[in-house]
Amino acid sequence: MALSSIKGERERGFLDGQFLIAMPGMPDGNFARSVVYICAHSPAGAMGFIINRAQAVTFADILLHLELIDRNDAIMLPEHARHFPIQCGGPVEQSRGFVLHSDDYLSDSSIPVSDDISLTATLDIVRAISDGRGPNRATMLLGYAGWGAGQLELEIANNGWLNCPASEELIFDRSLDNKYERALSLMGINPAMLSMDAGHA
Repeated sequence: MALSSIKGERERGFLDGQFLIAMPGMPDGNFARSVVYICAHSPAGAMGFIINRAQAVTFADILLHLELIDRNDAIMLPEHARHFPIQCGGPVEQSRGFVLHSDDYLSDSSIPVSDDISLTATLDIVRAISDGRGPNRATMLLGYAGWGAGQLELEIANNGWLNCPASEELIFDRSLDNKYERALSLMGINPAMLSMDAGHA
C-alpha cells in the first residue's frame, strides 16, 4: 500500500490508529517482536511503521546525507537535534525517511493519521527539527511496513498479530528495549502467556 493512499479524505479502516504486536510464532524475521503503528488500512492494503527497532544512523548522519549541513555544522548541532530518535520503520523503501509527530507542527505536506498524530515525509520538517522549530513530539523512521489487499487480514487470522488501540506515549517513547512488553501490557498480556500456536476463541 503506497503512502499516497493515506492522503486526502478517506474512510478510516478498522486497524487505523492501532498497534499490531507480533506473536511469538511470527514467520517473517523482519517483524519478530515488533510493534507496528498502523497509519492506513483499507481494502487495498495497509501501511504502518515499526516503532521499537533501533536504527544505526543518527539525525546528524541524515542531515549530512541530505546536504543540509556540513561536517563542521554537525559538531555544533543543538542537543535536541543530536539526540533526535531515528528508527527502522520497516522493510519497504528503507532509504526513505518519514517523521511521525504530534499535530502541533503542520506543513502543506503533513498528513493527519489520527486526531493527534501526523506524518510528514518532506525536507521541511527535517529542517524545522534541526532549527528547533519542529513538533513537540516526533520520531523519524527509515522505511515502512506495507501489506497488499487482504494480506494483513490473513496474517491476523493465522495468528501472526495481536492488535489493540495505539498509545501515543508508547509511539514517541525513546526507550525501545522493552516497548514490545509494554505494548502487550496495554492488552493485559504477559509475554510468557503467549503460545506460538495459540488458537482464537
